[in-house]
Amino acid sequence: MRTLLQYLGLILVAILVGMPVWWAINTSLQPLESVYSSHFQIWPDHPQWSNYTDAVSRLPFLRFLFNSLIITTTAVFGTVLSTSMAGYVFARLRWTGRSWCFGILMGTLLIPSQVYLIPHFLMFERLGWLNTYKPLIVPGFLAMDVFYVFLFRQFFRSVPLAYTEAALVDGATHWTIYRRILLPMSKPVVITVIVMNAVFHWQDLMTPLIYLNDIEKFPLALGLRMYQTMDGDWVNHLMAASLLSLIPVTLLFFLTQRYLMRGLVLTEK
Repeated sequence: MRTLLQYLGLILVAILVGMPVWWAINTSLQPLESVYSSHFQIWPDHPQWSNYTDAVSRLPFLRFLFNSLIITTTAVFGTVLSTSMAGYVFARLRWTGRSWCFGILMGTLLIPSQVYLIPHFLMFERLGWLNTYKPLIVPGFLAMDVFYVFLFRQFFRSVPLAYTEAALVDGATHWTIYRRILLPMSKPVVITVIVMNAVFHWQDLMTPLIYLNDIEKFPLALGLRMYQTMDGDWVNHLMAASLLSLIPVTLLFFLTQRYLMRGLVLTEK
């Protein structure tokens, strides 16, 4: 009986979680007049599959997709590189004030991101980076994602010191130890950071909205908003384009899901 109740509870949770997705699919297959109709339909009588092609052609959807891929892949690469190096420095190198610096770094997690908006904007404006991808990408190369630094630091601390000491005896430098020993061992953490950071950049609306004003440079998150601002409110096309934009991150999640929990569990030590 207990097992039955558990399964019923899981089914109920799955239905509640899946309802927004079902609503989006249902809306994407309806003509525009049916979307605002008071007549509720579980499934449209005549699904309009052409809404998907219309959504792609009405606005430069493929251009938005390409822009998002460029921003996401570059920023994720920089984030993995910089945060893993910072994590190695805090985990393996001994220097005065290391614990204090790490504590201050972790303390920055308590500061709301909105506090940085105006200082960052003024800084990037003086650098001449407005209406470019640099404000979206460069911070990833500066280890500004403190949580990911924490993940790498915790994992590197869990690796026995014997690996580092043996490599140092053999004449290896810290760069060699990081690149050829510890970083390959941290594959679950690397994949966890890739997935989490990729999802963040893929759905980020605020940063492109602040720094970009050229439609040819818009990523998907910002481009989707235009389905409600240009030529009327095309909710069915918005839902169709939104579902198409979910495909890359959904595939990324399913391909890497077995590493996600493992990466988070390993960093708890």
